[in-house]
Amino acid sequence: MNTDRLIAFTQSLVREKSLSGDEGRVVELILAEMRALGFDRVWVDANGSAIGIIEGARPGKTILLDAHCDTVGIAAGSKWTRDPFAAEIEDGYIYGRGSADMKGALAAMIYGAASVDRKKISGRIAVSATVLEEVMEGVSLATVMEAVSPEFVVIGEASELNLNRGGRGRAEIHLEAIGKPAHSSSPHLGVNAVHLMLKAVEAIERMPMANDALLGPALMALTDIISDPYPGYSVIPSRCRVTYDRRLLPNETAASVLSVLHADQVSATIAEGEHATYTGGALRGAKFFPAWVFAEDHPFVESAMKGLHAAGLTPKISAYRFCTNAAYSAGVAGVPTVGFGPASEGEAHVVDERLAIKDLLTAARGYGGIIEATLGV
Repeated sequence: MNTDRLIAFTQSLVREKSLSGDEGRVVELILAEMRALGFDRVWVDANGSAIGIIEGARPGKTILLDAHCDTVGIAAGSKWTRDPFAAEIEDGYIYGRGSADMKGALAAMIYGAASVDRKKISGRIAVSATVLEEVMEGVSLATVMEAVSPEFVVIGEASELNLNRGGRGRAEIHLEAIGKPAHSSSPHLGVNAVHLMLKAVEAIERMPMANDALLGPALMALTDIISDPYPGYSVIPSRCRVTYDRRLLPNETAASVLSVLHADQVSATIAEGEHATYTGGALRGAKFFPAWVFAEDHPFVESAMKGLHAAGLTPKISAYRFCTNAAYSAGVAGVPTVGFGPASEGEAHVVDERLAIKDLLTAARGYGGIIEATLGV
């Protein structure tokens, strides 16, 4: 593996802005690098995700390594000490938006896959750079999986180089209260929708939440509240809507989550998402992304661990506390999935985002080890 070239490629990815829905230029860089490294086939699917295939010496199963190539933006008013798109290297770190989340992992996957000796594997390696993950986890991965039909999936989200066998899911929930408008000089003639909503919010804040030994607690976090009409000029609000971010545990369904939230004059629904792709299409669907978990003695978890050990790593078994594309691969499709990547969860979306170069190189070795242990002859 040419590690200098891997580092330079990671820098080139960071330098290319790729907000959700505007990933086209970075996808072209990814395709060109895959071709240069000898991937047998590369293409872009309808959503704009990049896919590359490496064929083993013999027929066999398919392992898919997935990393999203979109990033969040630069928050208004945030003060970076470095240009977030210069990909500067200092004290052994690459700095810049997307370095930790997760262009470093993507580059490591591409180079780790390319480094595998094809004569030693049966089956094929697929690597995908998926789009729009930051806004709808797993939705673009679904079309990638339809194309390559993997038996195993590796998600490259930050795991501190540990092996994750599960992850919390996420749901976006809308609560809506309908009141009765009236002039604010005569509030007794109306029904204030905000007051109705406040009662529901107070009840939710007191509601006990389940806890999972591996994934931690389920969460219900209020993220916005708005009344209608807005602005309200001398009128009692007749409508109020609250959005909650609900972090999910295994076996929770949309129905089970919503069933405890309905209250008098307050309804609860799962939000619907629609986001335009840079290819001119759109991703649509309910914003309910399931949690997932596989047993520690699951064959794929064990083979992935074996491969990491063979690559010289000493990972712990852990789980994601945030939602990833595995919400689809494992949570919906049920395909054996693990998570492994450089950086920590806390290094995503932050000012002066950075990735340790030593972890980038270690991750690339780790991905190669997982592939060889899973598809090895």
